[in-house]
Amino acid sequence: MSMSSSTPEVIAPVRHSPIEIRPFDYRLTTNPYLERQAAQESNARSYPRRIPIAIQKAKGLYVHDTDGQIYIDCLAGAGALALGHNHPVVMEAIQREMANDCPMQTLDLTTPVKDRFIRSILDSLPANFSRNARIQFCGPSGADAVEAAIKLVKIATGRRSVLSFRGGYHGMTHGALSLTGHLEPKEAVPGLMSDVHFLPFPYDYRCPFGISGERGHHMASAYVENLLNDPNSGVLPPAAMILECVQGEGGVIPAPNKWLQEIRRMTTETGIPLLVDEVQTGLGRTGTLYAFEQAGITPDVVILSKAIGGGLPLSVVLYDASLDRWLPGAHAGTFRGNQLAMVAGTATLDFILEQHLALHAQRMGERLMSDLRLMQKDSSCFGEVRGRGLMIGVEIINDKVQPDECGSYPANPNLAQQIQTESLRRGLIVELGGRNGCVVRFLPPLIVTEKQIDEISTIFQEAVKAVNNRG
Repeated sequence: MSMSSSTPEVIAPVRHSPIEIRPFDYRLTTNPYLERQAAQESNARSYPRRIPIAIQKAKGLYVHDTDGQIYIDCLAGAGALALGHNHPVVMEAIQREMANDCPMQTLDLTTPVKDRFIRSILDSLPANFSRNARIQFCGPSGADAVEAAIKLVKIATGRRSVLSFRGGYHGMTHGALSLTGHLEPKEAVPGLMSDVHFLPFPYDYRCPFGISGERGHHMASAYVENLLNDPNSGVLPPAAMILECVQGEGGVIPAPNKWLQEIRRMTTETGIPLLVDEVQTGLGRTGTLYAFEQAGITPDVVILSKAIGGGLPLSVVLYDASLDRWLPGAHAGTFRGNQLAMVAGTATLDFILEQHLALHAQRMGERLMSDLRLMQKDSSCFGEVRGRGLMIGVEIINDKVQPDECGSYPANPNLAQQIQTESLRRGLIVELGGRNGCVVRFLPPLIVTEKQIDEISTIFQEAVKAVNNRG
C-alpha cells in the first residue's frame, strides 16, 4: 500500500508530568512480587531472569515498577506494542466497543468488528497479494499461526518436508520449535516434527561460508538453488519454505533484498509455497508496513500476530486462495474470535497508516543506528550495528582474541548481559538475542520521538561506558 511522502506530526502519548529516570540498583532491593514469582511460576519463565522488575503501570514508552522506578521500554512486549503502552487511540476504541456490549469471544462467527478488521488487514497488504487472499484466525500467539500455516501447506501440497533457515525463530510450540534454529530449547524435547531441513541464512558478520558481503549472499542463494535442483539432495520436494525477512530473535539480521528476490524466484519455479513470518516485523516495524515489501516480492503465505492485536492476543494466517484446500473444521481454536483484540488491532493499524508511522519508524531507526555507529567508534566491543526501521541490534564481541577469516570476533555473551543489566539499572529496558545471546536488541514503540531516541542513546552509551570502565 503506498504512503504519502508528507509526514504529519506523530501523536505521542500524553505525559501529565515530567519523566525522571535515575540510576538505581534493583539488586539491593527486596521485592515481594519478584519473590513470589520465583517461588510460584514455572521454571520456564525467561524475561524476569534478565529483567527482574514488577511493573505497576505503563504509558507510551514508559513503565513504572512497584518500587517507583521508571524505565524506557525498548522491549515493548517483544514488539507487540506498536503504539506503546495504553495508547489513547487503542484505549478509546476498546472502551467504546465495551460500552456497546461488544461480545468478548465469538469463535469463528462473524461480527461487524471482525468484518472491519479483515477489511483493514487486506487493504493494508499489497494488492497483488490481497486480491486473491484468504484469512484464517488462529489461537492467540504467533506460534499458533505458524502451526496453522504449516498444516495448511502440507494439506494443500500433499508433501511433508519443510525448509527453514539457520537463526530463524518461529515459536516454542512443538511444530514451530522444530522450525526454529536455536538448539537449546530443543535438546530436552524428543520427537520434534520430522522432515525439517535448515538452510544457510545470509549473515554478513558471521557468514556461514566464510565470505561476507555480496559474495556471501550470492553463495547462500546458490546453495539453496543447488539443493532444490539436486535429485540426490536427500530432501523430498518440500511442502513449504518459511523465513523471516529480518531475523528477530536470531540477532536482528536483515535479509538482503536481492537474496529474497532470488529465494522467491526459486520457490516459484519449483512450486514451493513461500511462507513469510511477519509476526515481529509486521505493521511498520521495519520501515515499511510489511518487511517483505522492501524486496518487492509476493509471498504465498503471510503469518501475523503481535502488533495486529493492538497489544491483545491475536494471530492470523493470510494465504493465496489456491492453498485453501483444507476441509471445514481442519483448524480451530477457542480464542480465535477475540473481539477486543480485533478492535484494538484495527485502531492500531488505522493510526499507523494515518500517521505514516512506518516512515517515521524508518527515520527514527536511522537516527538510533547513527548514534549507535558513533558509539561503535569508541566501543571496541561492538562487532556490528544492524537492523531495519525500529528493529535494531548491536552484536557484542570479544576483541581481545583473534578474529576469524572474515574479520569477525567471537561472541561475548557475558559482556552483553552486563550491558543489559547496566542499562536496566539506568532505566532502559533492552533485550538480548542472537547467537549465544550476544546481540543487544532495541524494539521501541513506533511512536518514539527524536527526543526519546536521543534519551535512549544517551542511557545506552552511559551503560556501555560504565561496563567497559569496570573492565
